[in-house]
Amino acid sequence: MSGHAVTQKNDTSQFVGFELDDQTYAFRIEEIQEIVILEKVTRTPQSPAFCEGVSNLRGSIIPIINLRTLFGLEPKPIDDETRTIVVNVGERTMGCVVDVVSQVVRIPHEDIQPAPQTVTADGADYISGFARLDGDLVVLLDINKLLNPDQLERITPVASGRQELPE
Repeated sequence: MSGHAVTQKNDTSQFVGFELDDQTYAFRIEEIQEIVILEKVTRTPQSPAFCEGVSNLRGSIIPIINLRTLFGLEPKPIDDETRTIVVNVGERTMGCVVDVVSQVVRIPHEDIQPAPQTVTADGADYISGFARLDGDLVVLLDINKLLNPDQLERITPVASGRQELPE
C-alpha cells in the first residue's frame, strides 16, 4: 500500500555529512543549494577571521565562511578533499568551507537525540541534535542559527571554549 511508504518517508530526514578535524557534522539536505570546489576566494578587508572572503558563484558574489575557523579549530591547508557547501540562510546565500563532504545520510527521527541543555546553554543553540551513525556521533547543525549574521560573532568564543573539555 502506497500510504505506508509516504508515512515511512516522513519518519526520516536526509542530511549531508561533512568532517571538520575528524568530527562528523551534518546539515539538513534541504538547506543546501550545492557542493562545490571553489577555484578562487577573494579576501575582504576587515572581515572577521572566520570569513575567508567572497567568491563569484555563477555571477553571484557570496561570502565564504571557514567552519574550522568559526569553531576555533586549527587551520588546515586546502587540499583535494576540501569542499564548499553552498547554503541558503533566509535571503542570503553563503559558502561553508569544510575538510571533506562524507556522505548523504537518511536518519530516522527516533535516532536523533536533542542537544542537552548544557551544550546549548552557552549560546550553542546552532546544535540541533545528535545522531549515531556507524558507531560515531554526528553533530546536527541548524544552518539558520549557525549562520545567522547576528549569531556568527558569538559562535567562535563558544566553540573554542569547548576545546578545553577532556576527550
